[in-house]
Amino acid sequence: MSQRTAQMLVGAAALAAGGLMAWGASGIPSEAGYAGVGPNFLPWVVTLALVACGAWLMFEAATGGFRELAEPEEGERGFWSGFAWVSAGLLLNAALIERVGFIVSCALCFMLAVRGFKSSQGRRDRSVRSFVTDFLVGLAIAAPVYWMFTKGLAINLPGLTATGWL
Repeated sequence: MSQRTAQMLVGAAALAAGGLMAWGASGIPSEAGYAGVGPNFLPWVVTLALVACGAWLMFEAATGGFRELAEPEEGERGFWSGFAWVSAGLLLNAALIERVGFIVSCALCFMLAVRGFKSSQGRRDRSVRSFVTDFLVGLAIAAPVYWMFTKGLAINLPGLTATGWL
């Protein structure tokens, strides 16, 4: 595949992501809430940004390619196992958030993402202690965020219990 074709595909992928965002945003109610904007405002902003970026990328690729793009070095490759760890964290978060609640699912996502980032740096500590430490740090981050949203802002997030504290 030529470099120009690959660059056009990157632009097309950004446009496709914008199209998917538009489809999702169209299903969100638009009634104005606090400060005169509804819950669909931010998804539409992201949609417009993705479409604009995709159009610009395709324009750049069609008119000579991405400017000042450094040539890739021969030895560099994607770190696929790190990508797999981070992807697993995101997918498990999406799959489990309704079952185990926001705090636990986000802590699990954090733990797996950290595992991927650490392994990309060559730090492949797979001890139980390392997993538990990363999970506890994830809990320490996710719990205050959950409480701020549920108690401070009165925004319902999936919880483990009906009390609104877990």
